[in-house]
Amino acid sequence: MTDAAVRPTTPATSTRTPVGGAPTAAHSAAEAAENRIDIEQVTDLLLGTWADTRREARAMLKDPIFWRDDSLAMDAHRERTLGQLHELVARKAVHRAFPKRFGGEENNGANIAGFEELVAADPSLQIKSGVQWGLFGSAVLQLGTQKHHEKWLPGIMSLDIPGAFAMTETGHGSDVAAIGTTATYDADTEEFVIHTPFRGAWKDYLGNAALHGKAATVFAQLITNGVNHGVHCFYVPLRDDEGAFLPGIGGEDDGLKGGLNGIDNGRLHFDHVRVPRENLLNRYGDVAADGSYSSDIASPGRRFFTMLGTLVQGRVSLDGAAAWASAIGLTIAITYGNQRRQFDSGSGTPEVTLLDYGKHQRRLLPRLATTYAQIFAHDEFLQKFDGVFSGRLDTDADREDLETLAAALKPLSTWHALDTLQESREACGGQGFLFENRLVGLRADLDIYVTFEGDNNVLLQLVGKRLLADYARQFKGKDAKALAAFAVGQTAGKLFHGAGLRQLGQAVTDRGSTARSVEKGLRAQQQHELLADRVQQMVADIAGRLRPASKLSREEAAALFNENQAELIEAARAHGELLQWEAFTDAVNRLGDDGSRQVLTWLRDLFGLQLIEKHLAWYLINGRLSTQRAAAVSSYIDRLCVRLRPHAQDLVDAFGYGPEHIRASIATGVEDDRQNEAASYYAALRASGNAPVPEKKPGK
Repeated sequence: MTDAAVRPTTPATSTRTPVGGAPTAAHSAAEAAENRIDIEQVTDLLLGTWADTRREARAMLKDPIFWRDDSLAMDAHRERTLGQLHELVARKAVHRAFPKRFGGEENNGANIAGFEELVAADPSLQIKSGVQWGLFGSAVLQLGTQKHHEKWLPGIMSLDIPGAFAMTETGHGSDVAAIGTTATYDADTEEFVIHTPFRGAWKDYLGNAALHGKAATVFAQLITNGVNHGVHCFYVPLRDDEGAFLPGIGGEDDGLKGGLNGIDNGRLHFDHVRVPRENLLNRYGDVAADGSYSSDIASPGRRFFTMLGTLVQGRVSLDGAAAWASAIGLTIAITYGNQRRQFDSGSGTPEVTLLDYGKHQRRLLPRLATTYAQIFAHDEFLQKFDGVFSGRLDTDADREDLETLAAALKPLSTWHALDTLQESREACGGQGFLFENRLVGLRADLDIYVTFEGDNNVLLQLVGKRLLADYARQFKGKDAKALAAFAVGQTAGKLFHGAGLRQLGQAVTDRGSTARSVEKGLRAQQQHELLADRVQQMVADIAGRLRPASKLSREEAAALFNENQAELIEAARAHGELLQWEAFTDAVNRLGDDGSRQVLTWLRDLFGLQLIEKHLAWYLINGRLSTQRAAAVSSYIDRLCVRLRPHAQDLVDAFGYGPEHIRASIATGVEDDRQNEAASYYAALRASGNAPVPEKKPGK
């Protein structure tokens, strides 16, 4: 539970006159105050399946040794982060996913949960440890076999072998299949020759490459007997014990970046570097001494995606870390907004608390609702990941579902983090721009999350293609009559969709209140129908437009797909939003406390309705909402914000962070102290009879 030191001393429900002197709106303080959330119960819900691991990690991170030191320049920050990694090893905080025979726990879900929490200490620490154990170490664990594990995992776990994950190239990032680095087998020496044949094939942006890495897992095109068998992974030593590059290996420092400057990102290139045949991590493909290639997976495409799928945990952890970074930003902004006062509404009344302004509620509370949705969705995602990697649910279909979830959720949470941290910064004014209040630093560090481990738009395109494939699967084996009936249904749906809308419209007539109708008519079932229907209709429309592609030339088919790419990505985004809404609803239904369930239902409704508001043009164009009801959606969102305003502090306190995690002076209660000091000063001045008389009289 959050330490009391970060909570304001003023009551959650303000009794001051709202802006403009209007009376408090219905459904706000008085009504909402009847329900309060049980903060501890909501915290348990947010911390999710691996709550104990998260608490353990947060307890460890109260130690200042793990905190980002903003006074450090890049070189010192890098060394501090390396030292922090050694401290993680000493506290056995990095071994959860590794085999028990090496001192690990084989607990994949707990490993990711604990790792994500490092974002509260310093995102550079989170990502550098992710490079070492989540990418470099995981490549050896997941792509290698027992002999590789025995040889290298102990040193990787202990940090005796700091390593880089050399997949991305200057010329190819998301398109891993097209990388230029080659690994050509020489049967005479039983060695692979690793080579970067041109500048664009240099491995780039690699953590641990500029300074600390002694080895790398290098992804390259495996060529043997004149045949390219596609991308495989090789263990390649980089530096000697004095830190000098080994023969044939060179590199550059990426230098100062827009964020994450505690990580020594760099470039690597290879000039016919030879490694033993045994350095091929050969779980999914092997080369015999004579150069013959073998694999249990016959399809080159499926083999490639299986290899990459074993490394999905990077996307899993980014999704969770981004959601919790948003939670930190909102904790700072809402705590400050609950204390800072500005303007007296022109009527001589006390200054108004920022969070009492409708615009301030509008800018922060929908983002708070989205953050809750993303945290709940992430826990379900993490359960799926743990099921696959533990072997409990490890089928091809499960792995495909996991890949799709990763590609759907990571973009939404990382984009949301940037948006939320920026809005939180602006909501705190000049205080938000000070580095000591963390918002600008977090925003800079989280910036790269939207493009590494897969560019967000490319990931959503993968989701869109999966949605199209699932859509097409519905018609496999169907006869012409069934397809014709479906086509008629699609047309009728576009023209006359939703008898329920007419029923809701009748409710408007009966009750005489559009706002009341929206409240009654856009609750859980209707929200779900609208969100799900948008996904289904968009996919159906795109599939219909792409149907002629099978009869076109390859170039013409590519052009047709390109014409529909933007809408396909939007459909994938809508799919991810639907998943988050469903996860939020599932979480609400698990709550036993009535007050908590009521407040979180309002918060879930705010999440769903702001999604509908964001896409109102689509709902109107496609006849899903009447203009009258569409116009009322925004006003009901405003009503929900007023309802939730008294609960805002409780809802951010429920994230469970203590002052050692937030570390922003404006979230410590200092602003409340300043406001109380000012109020006491003016009260004493008035009581003394020495207060100056204002030139302008009140009300004039």
